[in-house]
Amino acid sequence: MSQKKKKWFGFIVVMTIVLVTFSSPFQSIANFPNELRMFSSSIKKLDLSLPITASVHSSNYNVLEVNGHQGQFTMDLTNPLMVKPKQEGKSIVTLKLLGVIPFKKINVNVIKDVKVIPGGQTIGVKLKSAGIMVVGYHSIKINNGTIYSPAEKAGIRIGDIILKMDGEQVKDVKDVVDKVNILGKKKQEIEVEILRNKNKVKVSIQPAYDDNANVYRLGLYIRDSAAGVGTLTFYDPKTKAYGALGHVITDVDTQEPIVVGDGKILYSNVTSIDKGSNGKPGGKRAVFVDENDVIGNIIKNTPFGIFGKMHKKPINGLMNEPISIALPEEVTEGPAEILTVIEGQKVEKFKIEIVNVIHQKYPATKGMIIKVVDPKLLEKTGGIVQGMSGSPIIQNGKLVGAVTHVFINEPTSGYGSFIEWMIRDAEVLDENKGLKAS
Repeated sequence: MSQKKKKWFGFIVVMTIVLVTFSSPFQSIANFPNELRMFSSSIKKLDLSLPITASVHSSNYNVLEVNGHQGQFTMDLTNPLMVKPKQEGKSIVTLKLLGVIPFKKINVNVIKDVKVIPGGQTIGVKLKSAGIMVVGYHSIKINNGTIYSPAEKAGIRIGDIILKMDGEQVKDVKDVVDKVNILGKKKQEIEVEILRNKNKVKVSIQPAYDDNANVYRLGLYIRDSAAGVGTLTFYDPKTKAYGALGHVITDVDTQEPIVVGDGKILYSNVTSIDKGSNGKPGGKRAVFVDENDVIGNIIKNTPFGIFGKMHKKPINGLMNEPISIALPEEVTEGPAEILTVIEGQKVEKFKIEIVNVIHQKYPATKGMIIKVVDPKLLEKTGGIVQGMSGSPIIQNGKLVGAVTHVFINEPTSGYGSFIEWMIRDAEVLDENKGLKAS
C-alpha cells in the first residue's frame, strides 16, 4: 500500500471512530449506569433507546423484576427498562445480544426505605469537650524575672486535649485550676495525659508561681465547652435519632473539631437577623427558650454536624410526617426549597436553586452549590446567614440535603451536603448492609 493510501486509510479509521463515539447509540451505552442503588419502594426507568432486541437476565429474581419479568426475557431496547424492587438485596442485570453476547451489565443494590421528619427549627447547642482543650499559651513572670509558659516548655501543644492530671480525670476548667494549685504548693511535677491527633501522650509539667496573681499556673489558656445556635435537619421517629448543623463544631481559637464528652440541645427563639452582604456574613440572633428544657443529647460531632437522640418528637415543625430521603445520585440541578426560622420559632419554607451538583460516591461536605431565590428570605437575611446551617433542603418531595456554608463574597449562595452522609452519621444507615430500618 502506498504512503498516500495509508494516510487516507488512517484518516478514514480515525473519522469512523470519532463518528461512532459521538453517535447517539454509543453515547446512550456510555451514559448507561454500571451501578444502581435504589430504595425498595422506588421504580427506576433506564433508557437505552437502541434499535435492537436483547435478552435481559436478572441474577437474583427474588430481589427485583424488570419490565414485569423475573429471570430472563427478550425485549426491544427502543423501550425503557423499568426496574422494580421486590425486596432488599443485590442483583445483576445483564443485557445480551442474540441471547448470548453480553454487552451491558448493571449491579443493582436494593436498600430498605428511609423516611425521616425534616426539621428547620432553630436549636441551641451546648457542647462539652471530652477533656480540657488547650487553646493558647499564657506567659508567667516568676520571682527571678523569667517570663515563660511551663506547659509550652514541657511540650504541650495548642489543640491538645487534657484528659488526666496526676492520674485523675479532669472534667472541667475548675478541676485543672484546683489540681495545679494543690500540687504546685507541694513543689510537685504534674503528670498530664493528653489526647493529640487521636493518640494519648503523657508529659510532666512543673507548675510555676505567678507573682502577679499569687497562684500556681501551667501557662495555658484552656476551655471545656462551646455554645451556639444552629438548625435541626431531621428527626427519625423510629430510632429517635436526629441530625443538625450540617458541619462540624470547632473551637473558635484552634479551629480543631471538639471531641464530644457531653452535650445537649434546646429550643431557641430567633430575636433578630444581622443581614448578610458581600464580604460580611450575616447571622441569626437567638436566645435559649428554657435552659431546663433539654430536648436531646449530643453523642457525635462530625464533619456533617452533630448527632444524638431526642427525648421526644420536635415541635413547631412545618412538616410533621416522615418523608423519603434522596440518594446523592438522585439530586438534580434545579428548583428546591429549604426549611428554616427567621423570626421566633416559626419554621417557614423558602425557594432556592440547586445550581451545581457535585457527584460523590463517598462522604464529602460540599455536595451541592445552592442559591437563595426567595424574595422574602433575601429581603430579611440577604441570603444564607450563620445559624442557618443545617436547614433541610427538599427537592421533589424528598429530603436531599442540608445547608452547610455561605459564600462570604456572595451571601445569596453557599454549599449544601447530601443527606445520606448525615443519615450515616446518625447511624440510621449501616455501612455494610445499606440503610437501617427506620
